[in-house]
Amino acid sequence: MLKSVNFIFALLFAGVTILGNTALAGEYKIGVLAKRGPAKAMQKWGATGEYLTKQIEGDEFTLVPLDFEQVFPAVENGEVDFFLVNSSMFVTAQVKYGAEAIATMINSRQGQALNSFGGVIFTYVDRDDIKTLADVKGKNFMAVQDSSFGGWQMAYKEFLDQGIDPASEFTSLQFGGSHDNVVFAVQNGAVDVGTVRTDTLERMAAAGDIAMSEFKILAQKKYDDFPFVVSTALYPEWPMAKLAKTPAEVSQRVAKALLGMSADDPAAKSAKIVGWTAPMDYQVVEELQKILHVGAYE
Repeated sequence: MLKSVNFIFALLFAGVTILGNTALAGEYKIGVLAKRGPAKAMQKWGATGEYLTKQIEGDEFTLVPLDFEQVFPAVENGEVDFFLVNSSMFVTAQVKYGAEAIATMINSRQGQALNSFGGVIFTYVDRDDIKTLADVKGKNFMAVQDSSFGGWQMAYKEFLDQGIDPASEFTSLQFGGSHDNVVFAVQNGAVDVGTVRTDTLERMAAAGDIAMSEFKILAQKKYDDFPFVVSTALYPEWPMAKLAKTPAEVSQRVAKALLGMSADDPAAKSAKIVGWTAPMDYQVVEELQKILHVGAYE
C-alpha cells in the first residue's frame, strides 16, 4: 500500500514538474500588417519569428498576417502579443489600447540603412495635364487604404498643406487595397493619380513589373541620403510593438533579441532590413493624426 501511495505521489510530482516547465515555455503571436497580402508577409517576416524562437530559449514566436481591417480587432481583443504595423497604426494602438513600441526597424534599400520613409504622389508620364498637385483637382485619385500611412495619410497632409481638400476637390478617391494595385491602376489608366509609400516604385521596377520612366512624380522633394523618389515629409519607420497585456519581461527579451539581429542574419535578409534600433519618437506621427483627424483622433 505504501509503495502504491509513493508511486502515485511520484506521478503527481512529475505532473507538476512537467506542467511547470510547460508554463515557463511561452507561445507568442506577432501580428504583422500584410500590406501586399498574407503570402508575401510570411515570406518577408516568417524568418523573424524563427529568429526570435531560436534566440529566446523556451519561447516560441509565430507570425500572424493581418490585413488593414484586421489589425485593430486583433490588438483590442488580445489575439496577438506583439505587432508590426505602419507608424500611424501603431500610434492609434498606443493612444487607444496602451500599446508600446519596443524597437524600430532599419530598412535596407539600395545599400543604405534607413529609419524613415515617406509617400510618393505620381501620375502616368504622358499626362501633360497633370504637372503639379493643383492639377490633381478634378481628377480620379487612388490611395492604398485610409489607414495606410505612406500610402495615403502622408499624401493627404501634403495636399492639405497646399490648400487642396481631397474630400471636395478630387472627382473620386478610391482605395486599391495594396501598394502594387495602386501602381498598376495608374499604369493602365484606371485612375489619373495615385500615392504609395516610398521605395514601392523602385522595388516594382527592380522586379521588372514596371519601369520608372513610365511615371511622373508630383511635388518631388530631395533629402540628403534618401535614395527614393518622394513627395512628402519623412517619418519614422515601422515599430515592433507590444500589447499592454504582454509581460514586460517577455517584451524585454524580444527587444534585446531584435537589437542584436545582424544585417547578414537570414531574418534580416528575408525582411530586407539592416536590423533594428531603439524605438524612435513617434510624436510627429501623432501630430499628423491630430491635423488630419484620423487614427486615434478620427
